[in-house]
Amino acid sequence: MQGHGRERHDQSGQGQEGKGREGEGRERQGEPGSPLIAARSLGKRYGDKRVLDGLDFEVERGGFMLVTGPNGSGKTTLLRLCAGLAAPTTGILDVRLPRETIGFAGHEPLVYRELTAIENLDLYGRLYRVAERRERIGMLLERFGLWQARNERAGSFSRGMQQRLSLCRALLHEPELLVLDEPFSGLDDAGAELLDRELAELRPRGTFVVSTHEPDRILALANTRLAFT
Repeated sequence: MQGHGRERHDQSGQGQEGKGREGEGRERQGEPGSPLIAARSLGKRYGDKRVLDGLDFEVERGGFMLVTGPNGSGKTTLLRLCAGLAAPTTGILDVRLPRETIGFAGHEPLVYRELTAIENLDLYGRLYRVAERRERIGMLLERFGLWQARNERAGSFSRGMQQRLSLCRALLHEPELLVLDEPFSGLDDAGAELLDRELAELRPRGTFVVSTHEPDRILALANTRLAFT
């Protein structure tokens, strides 16, 4: 399906110079108050299927964009583009951060099933060169209720436990931009409430792009909304 977005809050709408997701524009840091993410006529195709077409939006540094819409409308594709996991087919997507400062959690947990929870996080901690990674890994496992299961293989986890581990992975390196695709999916009530608290605590310290079918949970945190139809 073709995605069409609209923003709830006014944005400047001024054209900006920049290159695509693979261009130099991604590395520029920008000034406070300037857009951290800017899309102009953004489009994405997979073969003959057009998923996104002519999409314009901005996310300011320190902003929180809530993305809503039905399944198949292009939300996941958009978030993968913002996280640097895919490249646009047409238009401009300027993400003014190095990729290693972006945290992403999506439908797939992106963890190694044959490794334990603590081994997974230690591996990612080494890749991202996380300072004092053992302390941070322990803190996240405790916070997300996985400490007792830290030595169990991720492949043995329930869907909800895998989602908790995925969130630990996304937060491990304290990203400047957090991109979350349906983060409440698979979580039980306790896990969802835990994520509510985590997002509220992190809100003043980062920039967020979050899609969800439960917008009321995070509506108070958002200052921009992009709705797909």
